[in-house]
Amino acid sequence: MEIKRIDDRLSVSAQIGPDDVPAVAAAGFRSIIANRPDGEGGDQPDFAAIAAEADRLGLKAAYLPVTSGKVGDDEAIAFDRLLNELPGPALAYCRTGTRSTTLWSLAQGAAGTPLPDILRAAKAAGYDMNGVARRIANKGKVAMDVVDAHAEVVIVGGGAAGIAVAASLKARKPDLDIAIIDPAEVHYYQPGWTMVGGGVFDPASTAKTMASLIPPGVRWFKAAVAAFEPAKNAVILEGCRVVTYRALVVAAGLKLDWAGIEGLQETLGRNGVTSNYRYDLAPYTWELVQSLKRGRAVFTQPPMPIKCAGAPQKALYLSADHWHRQGRLNDIRIDFFNAGAVLFGVKDYVPALMAYIERYGAALRFQHRLTRIDGARRRAWFARTEADGSTSTVETEFDMIHVVPPQVAPDFVRVSPLADASGWIDVDQGTLRHKSFAGVYALGDVSSTPNAKTAAAARKQAPIVAHNLLRDLGHGAAADAIYDGYGSCPLTVERGKIVLAEFGYGGKLLPSFPAWLIDGRKPSHLAWLLKERMLPPIYWKAMLRGREWLARPELAA
Repeated sequence: MEIKRIDDRLSVSAQIGPDDVPAVAAAGFRSIIANRPDGEGGDQPDFAAIAAEADRLGLKAAYLPVTSGKVGDDEAIAFDRLLNELPGPALAYCRTGTRSTTLWSLAQGAAGTPLPDILRAAKAAGYDMNGVARRIANKGKVAMDVVDAHAEVVIVGGGAAGIAVAASLKARKPDLDIAIIDPAEVHYYQPGWTMVGGGVFDPASTAKTMASLIPPGVRWFKAAVAAFEPAKNAVILEGCRVVTYRALVVAAGLKLDWAGIEGLQETLGRNGVTSNYRYDLAPYTWELVQSLKRGRAVFTQPPMPIKCAGAPQKALYLSADHWHRQGRLNDIRIDFFNAGAVLFGVKDYVPALMAYIERYGAALRFQHRLTRIDGARRRAWFARTEADGSTSTVETEFDMIHVVPPQVAPDFVRVSPLADASGWIDVDQGTLRHKSFAGVYALGDVSSTPNAKTAAAARKQAPIVAHNLLRDLGHGAAADAIYDGYGSCPLTVERGKIVLAEFGYGGKLLPSFPAWLIDGRKPSHLAWLLKERMLPPIYWKAMLRGREWLARPELAA
């Protein structure tokens, strides 16, 4: 007998027998629900025998038989009623546990639980509920195959990647029917938040209304996605609206898991706890940097993958540079707690970065992952991984701490049929096509490609997806466009100088400029001017407008 936990009230299992009931009782269950009809299998024990043993041990037992493949609305309502009436926790069983999990899922949908949360709980227990996702989204009721909208190309996500690919598609085929799905009212230039946290950019310069950026002729569905049905070429929106497509592009970004660090959400934005990974917090970073006269400044970096792997140390460099210019550096202890084992993943840039680490007197603490924070007490705790793989806990104090949260794929992506084992959209790293479902593509932070998750990567990927998608629809050239893994990380090592890291798959250097102009392995004022003066207008006026400056796709030979 293998018991699989669904939530605090319910666990499920395959068929049990009377001999299993003592173990069920010993595990702390107080009720048993049978969802398998008697006589369904030749070797199946009758419910009466199981109920008798349950009664002997003081457990309640209920019989709610459901025919395989015929889970109805009434049965889901009855199942939920049993869960509320019986003493908990309860163990439900059928032949494999799938019917019991389906009943729970439909009941949860009827109760208004978000669809991604239901799918995630079921998936964690080993059950795929995507086949009934539309019913769950429809409050647990049988959903008709009604289509609310259709577009030839549906793009999920209106961030950098989503808007850029829509613009690239329109630039190639102006009459293409495209719809973007995104609930956000505001679009952010997230690469600018490091500069906000360093006192260089005004926060307002990093935000524009979403409506002002949707390319002309592209429809905007201002809604959140609940689930994907790739077998039906459909996307389910919250509220059970259904949008179908001929081609799907997933550009949903990633999820900042603030809740993944105990105590963090309660203290963000106060008690010296900040992060440049949020629009409203980056100004607080600069406020803390300016006000800190002496004490301890801590900067953290979570396990990969994360959005812009260099951003955690960018915050350190710009802060330290300010303290250096103000003559305070000797009075401020700087620690960089990095969950990884190296300062930067591409070794060619490490010497230049190490020179600044030494210049600022920062202590590098590798293999330290932030797990808990107490802002009121100014304390943080890290899990340190030792050389032998064991872990220990390290406690430290701080006067200021810049936190980068762990990062995962969005919930509705992680539980979908499109995700790989790690939760990212499973695409070919060259063509950016889905590995299993034809007509599905992904780019930006949500894709499984092993490149740096940066806006620069999305800038390169958008024309490639546009080219290959149109080719697959019969509108493009004969050869595929191939992505080489390009990403860029302008490392702001001091105010006025940047180490411009540009690289592709395997750490191969992919500089955009000749070394006599900008040598990315050395700090450069020209690279700073690129970051400060040129990249913002390139983002707003070129990348999001389908103008592919230095981003024309290369075709396969």
